[in-house]
Amino acid sequence: MAIEYKWTITQVDFLTADGDITTAHWTATAVDGEYTASIYSTCSWPEGSPIIPYANVTQADVLDWCWTSGVDKDATEQALAENIEAQKKPIVSHGLPWAKATVTTEAVEADGSAE
Repeated sequence: MAIEYKWTITQVDFLTADGDITTAHWTATAVDGEYTASIYSTCSWPEGSPIIPYANVTQADVLDWCWTSGVDKDATEQALAENIEAQKKPIVSHGLPWAKATVTTEAVEADGSAE
């Protein structure tokens, strides 16, 4: 199965005086069947740049700003893919060898009552 990537702007911070966006909060998520990985970060700009005001901006605009301002889309997606591969083939596991699960069984008669 191919990994599906989704980039989302979860919030933007903007100046109330003029609507200039100063920070974008973003997540990138990768899904491959039952395996999921995600990364959260922010991207900031000086006042007056970028120039689309809060009321007129789209998520696509803000994602483009992030990618052109140093968020490495390819490297981020590669890191997500590596995380998913590590989930599929873990090199470290956990548990307590002395804590074995206790299994209780009981016979059930044909009429559904327990023996």
